[in-house]
Amino acid sequence: MSFHSPGGATPSDQKAAVRLEAAWRGLAGNAPEAVAVGAELLGRWNEPHRRYHTLAHLEATLRAVDLLRDEARDADRVRYAVWFHDAVYEGVPGRDERESAELAGRLLSLMGAEPAFVREVARLVGVTATHRPGMWDVDGAVVCDADLSVLAAPADGYLAYVTAVRAEYRHVSDEEFRAGRARVLRSLLEAPHLFHTPVGRARWEARARVNVLAELDRLEAPPPEEPPPH
Repeated sequence: MSFHSPGGATPSDQKAAVRLEAAWRGLAGNAPEAVAVGAELLGRWNEPHRRYHTLAHLEATLRAVDLLRDEARDADRVRYAVWFHDAVYEGVPGRDERESAELAGRLLSLMGAEPAFVREVARLVGVTATHRPGMWDVDGAVVCDADLSVLAAPADGYLAYVTAVRAEYRHVSDEEFRAGRARVLRSLLEAPHLFHTPVGRARWEARARVNVLAELDRLEAPPPEEPPPH
């Protein structure tokens, strides 16, 4: 696999790409079709318009899967879903996940994967649109928990995450972004837990809930009053 990073890629991006290339080979093997799919995925994850949904997010989500692997029915199937879950990212919720699932279907089929495996990976990608897996969907729960593990970042890491997400929605006004982001956070908080696996809840729930509630408070706080003119 030959990965060509864009001119603006940092040394950390390049190191992440090397690590991820090795991780993909370990997962998918060295057949020419698998190598070609891996190169396409790495290129997509390193698109210049991305600020949060980058190689770093992919790598962090795969690390989270490693922590949760004993919760999964098929950890490798989950890893494939993670590789594809934001492979299409244009900042259009719902459509991005749908097109990422469709991409998984096409590229895994080109690799010769069994149709039932392809369908299940594509389904798991689709679950990330709502992060609401079914009660018995253990692999969906692992995918969602790994994807949302960033919510439990330390305060400075969480702020960097929020800032990067805002940058990906630079085409949206501040008012629209604040309203949309608040809806997403409230939707997450409506569930009994932010995380669906026992390990995810034990590791991340408390810290994540503090972060999410604090961000929601900031988003919904009234704007500061303008000082009276002199």
